[in-house]
Amino acid sequence: MSPTPTFTEPQPQRSGLLTALVAGLGIALVAANIYLYVQVDHLRTDLAKTHDQLLSELSNLRDASSVNTASQTRHIETLKEELEAARNRLHDEARTMSSQAKTEAIARQEQIKKELEAEQARVQQQVSSEISDVKQTAAAANTKIGEVATDVGTVRSQASQTQAQLEKTIADLKSTKGDLGVQSGLIATNAQELAALRRLGERNYFEFKLAKTKQPQRVGDITLHLKKVDAKRNKYSVDVMADDKLYEKKDKNANEPVQFYTSKAKQPYELVVNQVAKDQIVGHLATPKESSTR
Repeated sequence: MSPTPTFTEPQPQRSGLLTALVAGLGIALVAANIYLYVQVDHLRTDLAKTHDQLLSELSNLRDASSVNTASQTRHIETLKEELEAARNRLHDEARTMSSQAKTEAIARQEQIKKELEAEQARVQQQVSSEISDVKQTAAAANTKIGEVATDVGTVRSQASQTQAQLEKTIADLKSTKGDLGVQSGLIATNAQELAALRRLGERNYFEFKLAKTKQPQRVGDITLHLKKVDAKRNKYSVDVMADDKLYEKKDKNANEPVQFYTSKAKQPYELVVNQVAKDQIVGHLATPKESSTR
């Protein structure tokens, strides 16, 4: 087996790391604010559509009510005219009418009177129903407006919570030296911290679950081959193949940055294993964003 190559690189300035961290956090916060703006804009558009729809429905109801009311009014006036004409005929013919004719005339007069009262009651009921419909539509619109306002508040609250959680998670992250003696970037020890690092956008991250098998496993642009696992001591040994070169990483600890160089970047690649189990390790590979030929 070929000997492990040794590389020596200058340690990056910590000020550069802090600058990159602040810049990444700023990008994440700008993205969160953009997302909030887009959501609020969508909610405002929905509110405007709801308002226009309410005005249209109210206008239609008013128009329909006006048409119906005018029609019913004309019908009532017609009935009144018929009633008045019947009264006049009865008055004019009273002297010459027989008793039976008088009875028929009075019956017709009463019938027209009942029809008039029934029509007036129906019109009143219809007007009351239309007024009730308008009130219900207005109440539904007010409810929709309240829901939109609530949604705006929820989006703002979620954005604030996301920003606070991101800041807290990043503040809890730690940086340490890797096995090559190079100061590493921020180290994620769980899925939440890894998600926060991804949002910073400083490096590429490839998660893996590596079992102890005969064949190596592809992770990003390298291959890993798990050789040994000591779950009790939380240690493992793994072979890394990059640029057709073999790097033997023996007895490494969980959450220890395991570093190696490739021809694709000036900064080292970092392998971080968060879980060491029986014949299996779980972690992620972090690679530099900027690539250059060394």
